[in-house]
Amino acid sequence: MLNVSHKDFEILVGEGLDTLPDDMLRELDNVIFLVEDRPEDGSDILGVYEGFSLAERNTYGFGEEPDRIILFRENLLEHCEDLEELVAEIRITLVHEIAHFYGLTEERIHELGWG
Repeated sequence: MLNVSHKDFEILVGEGLDTLPDDMLRELDNVIFLVEDRPEDGSDILGVYEGFSLAERNTYGFGEEPDRIILFRENLLEHCEDLEELVAEIRITLVHEIAHFYGLTEERIHELGWG
């Protein structure tokens, strides 16, 4: 397994976000990006979107909690053989979870080649 500290992994996530097209990020409102070591259920997922997609809501009201996109550091590290693959997989995972924010289904994400 690759050895990347939590801090360095967060930097890689930030750099991954910087590589995404402005059009993809423009609509992100009240969304935070987090890094956790593993999902609570112990599954091997690489990331998750928690919230209500744009297709499921109108607008946020005052005081609502932000939606969350979480990347799971240890799962991603176990999934990748080297740093180059990790950087690519972080980007893919970000795109995949942002697609869920926009309301795209798993099937549509795969049809588009985003996951």
